[in-house]
Amino acid sequence: MLVAIAIFSLVSVVSAQKSAINAPKGTAVDGYDVVDFFSQGKPVKGSGAYTYQWGGANWLFESKANMELFAKSPEKFAPQYGGYCAYGASQGHKAPVEADTWSIVDGKLYFNYNKSVKEKWVKDQPAYIMEANKNWPMIKDKE
Repeated sequence: MLVAIAIFSLVSVVSAQKSAINAPKGTAVDGYDVVDFFSQGKPVKGSGAYTYQWGGANWLFESKANMELFAKSPEKFAPQYGGYCAYGASQGHKAPVEADTWSIVDGKLYFNYNKSVKEKWVKDQPAYIMEANKNWPMIKDKE
C-alpha cells in the first residue's frame, strides 16, 4: 500500500511540473515558433522537422537557426507564465491563450486568453505583470 501511495505521489508531482508549460498535446505555444515573435514580429507556425524538448514540452521552430537560438537560451524566448494567459496569472489562475494576443514587454513574451482580455491587460501591463509575477510560483504547478 505504501508503495502504491509513493508511486501515485511521484506521478502527481511529475504531472504537476509538466503543467507549468502550456502545452496541450505536448506542444508548447500551439506549435508557433517563439523566436519569430521577436525576430519577425508575428506568429509563425513551427515545423515538426525542427523540434526541441524543454520544460517537459516540445517546441517547434520554422528553421534550424531558430531552434538553435532557443536551445542556447530558452528562458530568453519562452513566454512568461509558461505560455498561459498573463492577465489570468495576475488574477491567480491559469488560462489558455490565442497566439494572436501576444505582446513583448521589456524583452519578454506574453500571451492572453483572447483579444478582449488583451485589451484589458494592456491598459496596465506593469501592475498586471507585478501581480502575475507574485502569483506564478503558487499557481504554476496546479492543473
